[in-house]
Amino acid sequence: MATAVMSMGIATTIIAMQQGFKYLDVARGTTLASQILQSEIERIRMMSWPAVTDPSTMLGTRPVNLSAMFTSDTAITSQFTATRVVALDASRPSDVAHISIQVSWKNYDGRTQVRSFQTKYIKNGLYDFYYTLANPGS
Repeated sequence: MATAVMSMGIATTIIAMQQGFKYLDVARGTTLASQILQSEIERIRMMSWPAVTDPSTMLGTRPVNLSAMFTSDTAITSQFTATRVVALDASRPSDVAHISIQVSWKNYDGRTQVRSFQTKYIKNGLYDFYYTLANPGS
């Protein structure tokens, strides 16, 4: 009887540990995805309006180069995929750009996880002013 109770306790503990590891993996992936999103948003924030709306490099749906962000850890670049969508606003295309970034990865159990971020970039807004009008030589 004691052996049955002990084996039941061990089996329950193993299941609980597996669930804990699964949640830890999701939390770790979410943290890394958040860092990827923040890095890409900060990179775009530092750009001028003409650079953000450049049709050859920014407008449309484009993959994000993760190897430029994580040069020391190639495992991150192989595990995560990031996509950026930049579209001009339909009612104010010369003043507003919508930016959406999506990061996806697979957990250790093979399930796909996705995190995304959306923002707007306004022509002559705070960052566009600082990096284009206030610093004309940069």
